[in-house]
Amino acid sequence: MMGVGKSTLGKIVAKKQGLEFIDTDFNIEKKFSMKISEIFKKKGEEFFRIHEKKETLKALEKGESVISLGGGAFMNKKVRDRILQDSISIWLDLNLKELNKRISWNKKRPLINNDNVKFTIENLYAARKNIYKLASYKINCNNMSKASIAKKIIYFYEKK
Repeated sequence: MMGVGKSTLGKIVAKKQGLEFIDTDFNIEKKFSMKISEIFKKKGEEFFRIHEKKETLKALEKGESVISLGGGAFMNKKVRDRILQDSISIWLDLNLKELNKRISWNKKRPLINNDNVKFTIENLYAARKNIYKLASYKINCNNMSKASIAKKIIYFYEKK
């Protein structure tokens, strides 16, 4: 889900483990020289999802690395099946109140209706949580520091 800290935590974990860090959203932005929100506006969500799938599958080919997926990437069955078959996946979960706080100030989230942020986030979370539950592990990030979350991610990684 957007706003949980996937990129921030991914960088921390990759550095601590001596692994490459891959941020699929960043790579898509770089490829098209546009922010994700611009890609959504100019090319549409379907165009973005096609390239998100390609970028994620390409990242998975690299082997041992820490990959930060966009919030919708795991919703794609082909991507999800590949991740669940070959990788460790971790759902970083955060309560709706905290998600609202983190996301409401950021006007660059393409799926967020800025007229009713709370309603949009709640619906997006409800639509995605049953798929996110399929991840190998879940971390309830509420009231946890970045260091504690990173430590838990590393624990799951080393447990494999």
